[in-house]
Amino acid sequence: MSNSADSPGTGSSPARRRGFRPVRVLTVGVFALAGLLFVTSFNTAKGTNIRTDTSLLKLSDLIQERSRKNGELDESNARVRHDIESLAERDDGSTKAEDAKLAALEKNAGTQELRGKAISVTLNDAPPNATAKLPGYPEPQPDYLVIHQQDLQAVVNALWQGGAQGIKVMDQRLISTSAVRCVGNTLILQGRVYSPPYKITAVGDPEKLRKALTASPAIQNYMVYVNVYGLGWKVEEDGRVTLPGYSGTVDLQYAKPVE
Repeated sequence: MSNSADSPGTGSSPARRRGFRPVRVLTVGVFALAGLLFVTSFNTAKGTNIRTDTSLLKLSDLIQERSRKNGELDESNARVRHDIESLAERDDGSTKAEDAKLAALEKNAGTQELRGKAISVTLNDAPPNATAKLPGYPEPQPDYLVIHQQDLQAVVNALWQGGAQGIKVMDQRLISTSAVRCVGNTLILQGRVYSPPYKITAVGDPEKLRKALTASPAIQNYMVYVNVYGLGWKVEEDGRVTLPGYSGTVDLQYAKPVE
């Protein structure tokens, strides 16, 4: 009896030890993993605050930040260019005829301010819950409800054809090398990013500019989406306005003049 009574006691001790051993191993594993994460975090941070490291910010935040910096650089570039031109005007040895020719070239190049009568065209996305307003048209797909690159380009092209002397998109003057590009529903213009609504301002004869907009086949197609799905379209006469001179770089990066 004593042996049978001792057996359970003897056998229960190893059983308890086997029961505790996985817990102890798991505890050690947790501490080891925590140490590994700490070392990895330290090596990644290298003394910086990971929460505010720009490499971990949202891509949209980085784009907006870069757009803001590009705008500041454009303004700084314009100030330096103005200072250089002021110094050059003191005594550069040029004749009055040469100065007049240079002034005309600068005006045509869009690097100088331009003042005159103007109209503005504003394009905007349709409401996200828009439905077809006219019978016979399908319910809209998401692609129908946003402004596309060809819509902005159609307006710019029509204004040039209408005799615009100068055009500003948002707050930037267009020149011969300017490219109106859209990625998704955002506009990228000369290194800066914009969201709708998009405003295009043109200096010229308001009546001719309006007629050119009306006559454009591309804009006529856009107006179908305005009337059916509610895309934004507004044309206004602004009176006399002053367009800023182009302040960005004029150096060609990917093209070379023909010799």
